Amino acid sequence: MRLLSFLHRQRANWLGLLGAALLVLLLVLALAGPWLGLPDPTRGDLKARMMAPTLSWAGLGAHPFGTDQLGRDILSRIIAGSRVTLTIAGSAVILGGMVGVFLGLVAGYFGGWYDRILMRLVDIQLAFPLMLLALLVVAALGPSLHNLIAVLALTSWVRYARIVRAQVLTVREREFVQAALAMGAGHARLLLRHILPNVLTPVFVVATLELARTIVLEAGLSFLGLGIQPPSPSWGRMLADGRTYIASAWWIITLPGLALMLTVLSVNLLGDWLRDWLDPRADRH
Repeated sequence: MRLLSFLHRQRANWLGLLGAALLVLLLVLALAGPWLGLPDPTRGDLKARMMAPTLSWAGLGAHPFGTDQLGRDILSRIIAGSRVTLTIAGSAVILGGMVGVFLGLVAGYFGGWYDRILMRLVDIQLAFPLMLLALLVVAALGPSLHNLIAVLALTSWVRYARIVRAQVLTVREREFVQAALAMGAGHARLLLRHILPNVLTPVFVVATLELARTIVLEAGLSFLGLGIQPPSPSWGRMLADGRTYIASAWWIITLPGLALMLTVLSVNLLGDWLRDWLDPRADRH
């Protein structure tokens, strides 16, 4: 009943609910992929190469999204690639968020040279093209899962740090924080118990938008050959492989591109809805 009541109240924000539903569907497919009975996404069949999409599930027609230039099933590769993409992007957002929130808390609360050094680092990184930074770091360290997560987290922490710092500068002057300080509360207690819960609302919104940006950035690195390496499927790599056959086998590049577009769109719609829902000034009635 509570769920139905919530959905009824949010009926005006149907785009946000649509984004959430699409994202949940993608997560379910990504998690259930190994048990759906689809062909091995890494195993090719040259007899079935570049087959067009078909709804027939008999024999060589059992490829609803068609096959690529090596005869690998496109649908199974898209689902397997979603697990890779969501794992990398989700891990990078969580890691970057933890680092950015911590540094923003410290800079906003203590101020002084902590704050000055952090803000100069933020300014330097924001002035540097993020894709170029990611390319340089991945090229230096080598393409691997852990390196890719670390690089993507490196490009995202600054946004969390700036927003949290700005929120802390306001919250630390509130009466309840000053009262806790007067009662002898330590810095750790003030930060974790009184300040952090009051600055997390914009962090959740930024995290959803950063997730969309990170998914696109990961696909771009994979497209350039600096992401997850074959034979592991990746949406960006699928786009890179399919561009050669765009005239003769449009589905090889189009369908992974649509999957990438719908995923990013659903995350952005969810982020917009979450921003409106968490805004205390919004009318939810």
